[in-house]
Amino acid sequence: MSELVFLLEEPSAKAMLESLLPRMLNAGVTFRCIPFEGKQDLEKQLMRKIRAYQNDQARFIVLRDQDSSPDCTLVKRKLLDLCQQSGKADRCMVRIACRELETFYLADLQAVEQALEITSLAQHQPSRKFRAPDHLGSPNKELKTLTKNRYEKVAGSRRIGRHLNLDNTRSPSFRNLIAAIRRMEGELLGASA
Repeated sequence: MSELVFLLEEPSAKAMLESLLPRMLNAGVTFRCIPFEGKQDLEKQLMRKIRAYQNDQARFIVLRDQDSSPDCTLVKRKLLDLCQQSGKADRCMVRIACRELETFYLADLQAVEQALEITSLAQHQPSRKFRAPDHLGSPNKELKTLTKNRYEKVAGSRRIGRHLNLDNTRSPSFRNLIAAIRRMEGELLGASA
């Protein structure tokens, strides 16, 4: 079975992906989202989860926030090492949300406006900080302030995921996640042909 497996730092990423993926994946590719209880739990269990996964056709995408780590390449390298230890590194990709998952949302204020039913939110998109939100220090805090606390992590992520523009390029980390999903989907479809 062609399956994309997402290993995620937290439930909010699962909520976002579960509403975004049905809009983009081919009907021949299924997906499964496995959230962990934070980054330490993800790192502790990642290698074992991948190694023990029973579907030999599965492809894995690991998604974790950069948070306060000064260098996302170090975070990515550590996760790639864990994938290597699983023995299935050739079927794994790691993506880092710079700084937090909410960066994806701040890069697409039109989606946030639609999802949370807040008028005139998209008009803030041209401002400097929302043109390149991957550089913000605390995207979660910024989003809560911008939405006057109407954004709630899991429910908000689920609602916003339905509206995210898949071709949005304001967040390089979002663009890289979408590219990884499309690449893995292509591998799965090519293997099943």
